[in-house]
Amino acid sequence: MTSSPPDSPPPPPDNGPPLSREEFDSLFAAVRTWGSWTPADRGAWNRVTPAHVQRATALVRSGVTVPMALPWNTVPGPDNGKPALHYMSDLGDVEAPEPSCHKDFIAVDYHGKGVSHLDALSHIAYRGQLYDGRTAREVVDAAGAHFGAVSALGPLVTRGVLIDLPAALGIDWLEPGTAVHAEDVVAAEKALGVSVGEGDAVLLRSGHFRRRAELGPWNPDNASAGFHVDAVPLLAERGISLLGGDGDSDVRPSPVEGLHSPVHALAITAMGVPLLDNLDLEALSAACAAQGRYEFLLVVAPLNIPGGTGSPVNPVAVL
Repeated sequence: MTSSPPDSPPPPPDNGPPLSREEFDSLFAAVRTWGSWTPADRGAWNRVTPAHVQRATALVRSGVTVPMALPWNTVPGPDNGKPALHYMSDLGDVEAPEPSCHKDFIAVDYHGKGVSHLDALSHIAYRGQLYDGRTAREVVDAAGAHFGAVSALGPLVTRGVLIDLPAALGIDWLEPGTAVHAEDVVAAEKALGVSVGEGDAVLLRSGHFRRRAELGPWNPDNASAGFHVDAVPLLAERGISLLGGDGDSDVRPSPVEGLHSPVHALAITAMGVPLLDNLDLEALSAACAAQGRYEFLLVVAPLNIPGGTGSPVNPVAVL
């Protein structure tokens, strides 16, 4: 896992080893938690009890707050194929009693690479089934999701852990296409002095946005650093409640034959773990390094969208 100098082409993706669909299906069955919780459409978030939240609030020491959302991106590009909308709907020049008023409009197709967002349990189906074995065609229709909607999750508050691999390795970033394995997570925990535990939110920093700032954008659908599927059993064993990063958690290209987002399927559909995609973790990396700790209070407040398969979000870490 090394970063290339700006004038050198990136090395071939190290996204292996490859898995067959049969091997993936065995892994899916091994980490599946169907039937474990009530209500089922909160999935692994049921692990986070008031006691978990109370312990997480005790992590606040300096009071430094770090937002992680990308700017609202209305400019098309190789990593923003579905630009968000933002325009002024009232410039305050309509004759009316004082004071004048300025208004604007926003809209977004947020499940993509350009917007920081939360994936709810209704977002991903595998072999026609959502989490807990619900048939996707029966519970998701034109009106939205009738199971696993983002509105079932509510505000997400827990202990966050930053697995900052570039910091642990002493490099600037992981090259796109680099797979993160279980042993990489364990080594990073040791280097950073932190350990993932039950109910935690795990955020993986690959250095994506540092690389983008220095070398320019690329299409992360084709190549991005992220978890290999062989890291998922470790995360399942630790009992995490939320997973995210500065990519979308999946290494791309996918190492699994015929499956474009295997970590999405394992986390959301098998384990009931919501995902946070496209976070800017550069400021959090700097803040954690400055304070010498990689754990913090994490607060995520999705929009209350009945039937929504997710929501744009601005997660906040409080150190």
